[in-house]
Amino acid sequence: MPSRPSKMLHGTPPRSVSVLTIASGRAAHLANVIRGLDKQMQPPLELVIGVMQEELYEGLPETGFPIRQVRVPGASRGRDLPLAAARNAAAAAARGEVLAFLDIDCIPAPSLVADYARHAAPGAGLMMGEVMYLPGGALDDGIDYAAFDAICQRHSDRRAAPAEGTEPCNDYRCFWSLNFALHAEDYAASGGFDERFRGYGGEDTDFGKTLSMRGIAINWMARGRVYHQYHPHHMPPVHHLHSVLRNAELFAEKWGYRTMEHWLHAFRMMGLIENGPDGLRVLREPGEAEFELSGQQSHQPYANTRRVLKLLEARAGGTPIDEHESWTRMQKAQNALLARPATAAE
Repeated sequence: MPSRPSKMLHGTPPRSVSVLTIASGRAAHLANVIRGLDKQMQPPLELVIGVMQEELYEGLPETGFPIRQVRVPGASRGRDLPLAAARNAAAAAARGEVLAFLDIDCIPAPSLVADYARHAAPGAGLMMGEVMYLPGGALDDGIDYAAFDAICQRHSDRRAAPAEGTEPCNDYRCFWSLNFALHAEDYAASGGFDERFRGYGGEDTDFGKTLSMRGIAINWMARGRVYHQYHPHHMPPVHHLHSVLRNAELFAEKWGYRTMEHWLHAFRMMGLIENGPDGLRVLREPGEAEFELSGQQSHQPYANTRRVLKLLEARAGGTPIDEHESWTRMQKAQNALLARPATAAE
């Protein structure tokens, strides 16, 4: 579908939108994001790529808008990726009125840029668009939005978008960084992502917490849809065990309690970690059993920590309990990981 101009909004030109992504490897996923952006009803002003590897990307698809690549200082393969610093670097280089952040595996629907341009006004806060997940093989015939809509699924742990417009999200923990936008003025007011967070986990929850503390709204938004491309993944992210623990402790240092408690609970049930008065401690590295348990299969559009927790609880044995009681017990166990246990002296 060729690009075409967006309609004027109330007689004024639509806000310009810089689309930002951060990338290390996964060139095929990036190419599909670019192809999706070239099908927009309102073309983006630009695509800015925060590059977290030594070499810039070559052979990217031709587009009707400019693509700019920004090297992120200190980023290289084989190290914990500086996701927070990369988003800040891309935002600093952007020229648009609206900053729309997409993960490298998220193909935008044709209205995404126009949807964010419409709603991300100065002072309106952060907008979270829709995310739909594709199973393996969905892109065998290229980008086909009708085919995507027929097979995509919403994450079972994610609430549905409003039917129209926007609705306030009153829990900062619901913020996921794979598809969101806000006006550049609101991003500046937020102070950006905390670059002390490196590697996987926690940097987006910290950003959501920062927004809530600074009085910057977080909103659910109708449309602004992306289609998440399938790739093998693990939930809970046992392949990022060490960065999750480190970032959970950094979050606690900053805010007084940990985050990612559902992942920590799963790690503890797997026998990978323990929570002691001196903090979280790795007991052993994840092995084949943990990778098999947490791994996503090609027929599954997404990996799901709740599914793994239920399996772990079932394996632990005990008297069968109903769903409500199981959920209550799980919540209690997760909440216990928000802080270190008190010592006898305390």
